[in-house]
Amino acid sequence: MRERILAIVRKEFLQVFREPRLRLMLVGPPVIQLIVFGFAVNLDLDNARIGWFDRDRTPESRALRAAFDGSPVFEIAAEPETEAEAAALLDHNRVLAVVSVMPGFARDRARGAPAAVQVLVDGTNSNNAALVSSYASRIIAGPAPEFAEPRVWFNPELKSRYFFIPGVVMNIITIITLMLTAMAIVREKEIGTMEQLLVTPIRPAELILGKTLPFLLVGLFDLFLVTALGQAIFGVPFRGSIWTIVAGALAFLMTTLGAGLFISTVSRTQQQAMMSSFLFFMPSFMLSGFAFPVRNMPEPAQWIAAFNPQRYFVEILRGVFLKGSALDILWPQFAALVLLGGLILAGSVARFRSKLD
Repeated sequence: MRERILAIVRKEFLQVFREPRLRLMLVGPPVIQLIVFGFAVNLDLDNARIGWFDRDRTPESRALRAAFDGSPVFEIAAEPETEAEAAALLDHNRVLAVVSVMPGFARDRARGAPAAVQVLVDGTNSNNAALVSSYASRIIAGPAPEFAEPRVWFNPELKSRYFFIPGVVMNIITIITLMLTAMAIVREKEIGTMEQLLVTPIRPAELILGKTLPFLLVGLFDLFLVTALGQAIFGVPFRGSIWTIVAGALAFLMTTLGAGLFISTVSRTQQQAMMSSFLFFMPSFMLSGFAFPVRNMPEPAQWIAAFNPQRYFVEILRGVFLKGSALDILWPQFAALVLLGGLILAGSVARFRSKLD
């Protein structure tokens, strides 16, 4: 039995490394996604361009301007003289916001009354608008006698790449193992070798194991590759145990390999298998919590996300990377992955064996 399984595994590896397209899939997508999410996808707010509209022109208003100038978040890029000029700056996307200091600002400050400052924010990008409003409000409020200084745990610098890159690991493992598993089996159908395999002494269980084991190893290879590159290039912290992530990846791979098997039973060509893989991947990706918190989704979407294995794997990855969490904390996510993975893999194997019969 072992010899037959190893023969199929060897055949699959030879097939993968023989085709340039498949060789490229092993390394190309992980590196590209890592670079894109590490460099290009950045939700951090640095040097936000703002306009300064001072209608009070007092020492107090100039002191407030100095506070904005000294902030690493803002860069005063324009000084409109009229409301029309301020509106034009926002209309033409020259600034993210305009800080308008109203007449009477110094007088109100002297009386202890609320300061008359208006912050006009471009709300086209809601994330930037919320950050600009928050930072500007804190500067305008100034130091309070009982100000509680926040302390950020796990990601003190609030770098968005630390949030995204662990999720890239999930994306890579999902798309690579899902597509390669589905396409490898469909390829046998296309070239007519599936019938030849069926008349050999190889049993269906051995065929399934031999077909999926290589891509399980590919998934683990990409796990180590992206983890190492994320730390080397972007300095992403890794505070937990690598074995916790490996255990989570093995549980998660039951779902992707099982889904790949299922797709292979409903696809006739490799193109169909590829399109079906994307059809499976995109909704699960959007409901995984990769970019948007699940708790912020509408309630029906949260119910659907409860059955999404990607959601639990992302939580495991971020917990291990950023918090150093172990199984005593992450056991609910592991339990959900094992349950969902077992059901998906068992159902897909049963359907695949029925198709072979």
